[in-house]
Amino acid sequence: MASGKSTIGPILANVLGWDYYDLDCEIERREKKKIVDIFEEDGEEYFRTLESSTLNDLSQVNKIVVSLGGGTMAKTDNLNMMKSTGKIVYLETSPEEVYNRLKKKTDRPLVRDLVLSNGSKEEFIARINKLLAERKPYYNQADITINTDTSNVGYTVDLIKKRIIKYIDE
Repeated sequence: MASGKSTIGPILANVLGWDYYDLDCEIERREKKKIVDIFEEDGEEYFRTLESSTLNDLSQVNKIVVSLGGGTMAKTDNLNMMKSTGKIVYLETSPEEVYNRLKKKTDRPLVRDLVLSNGSKEEFIARINKLLAERKPYYNQADITINTDTSNVGYTVDLIKKRIIKYIDE
């Protein structure tokens, strides 16, 4: 969450000459409603089912970059699908930086309540740490890990491109 996926993804795809998809945007397009509304109206379990189905559809397409939601990899079936059809890039971001990037955003269902209730920085970071602790074993299985706390977008894209090209040339 808030690692820079939606910023870096389309730029990386352009540099590689590939197509780009944002998984959440693709779900919103198919469902004709916002992710936050899907969570509120249908629940997280329903969203996760949509997420897996949409990811499966995208996994059939070659030469694409897909930005995933923070919880997508935390489902073993999704992780296995991703490993079998592509390379996984984890954009690692510290909880403090996630807080700085999200503290005023209401479009993130898993922290929306804290933003709307003016939750404290400590509560926010505790929530992020809890999510990260649950997801870290999955994130650690990425093929490439890049920290995005202080790197600029151009440098990050170049670094990912160089590492991706090594896989393509194998």
